[in-house]
Amino acid sequence: MNDNPYPFSRRRLLAGAAAASAVTLTGVAVAPTAATATPVRTTTPLVARDRIATAALRAPDGTAAAARFQADFHARLAAWLAFWSANSPRAWSAPVQVVGRVAPAGDALTLHAIRYRRDDELRAGFSAGQRDASHAATLASLHHHFPSVRVLPDGTVRVGDGPAGFTGAPGQVAFAVAACRELWGDGDATAARWAEHAGRALARAGQPADAASHAGWAAFTRISLRRGLGTESYE
Repeated sequence: MNDNPYPFSRRRLLAGAAAASAVTLTGVAVAPTAATATPVRTTTPLVARDRIATAALRAPDGTAAAARFQADFHARLAAWLAFWSANSPRAWSAPVQVVGRVAPAGDALTLHAIRYRRDDELRAGFSAGQRDASHAATLASLHHHFPSVRVLPDGTVRVGDGPAGFTGAPGQVAFAVAACRELWGDGDATAARWAEHAGRALARAGQPADAASHAGWAAFTRISLRRGLGTESYE
């Protein structure tokens, strides 16, 4: 089954933006003098960006919010947003706004909302204040791309930089249990046996795998995103 059966133009636009975001600006190291005898260091400066993929970055108060990112983190965010959009309903446009705050070090984002257009209206595909299926689906998309995803008390989500994959971190296990219960209707899901419960969802989707493996975790988070956004029921 093709997991991304959406208009090619939207995917191409977002993929191009993700590729463009992957450019890394590297500073020039200063050679040590005989007097200082300090080692040569290579620094990677932060890059200023006012967009993530095709979406404008907005502060929680709605104002435009150019921010400084680690270049690799910005590239991962662009790839994540393209993935979220490619698995969203056909009637949704590509995201037009991402509302959030970037950490001073440029390696973390606190996500408040994702907005798209439909019928010429700006709508929320994810909102921190709504603990609904789209909230759980967006968590799935973030867990698909990042190792550190934490829901804060107000529903905002803090995402930390790093390569994707299952590590067994408590936050990943907690997400898997919640996804099994809230998205897949498996009220008996537990932390001790989460992989078994997630495996049931994978089998139901026709993608049997060990959810604790790299491929299985990627598949589980992908099908949970699609189920939560309503693009696939797997019934």
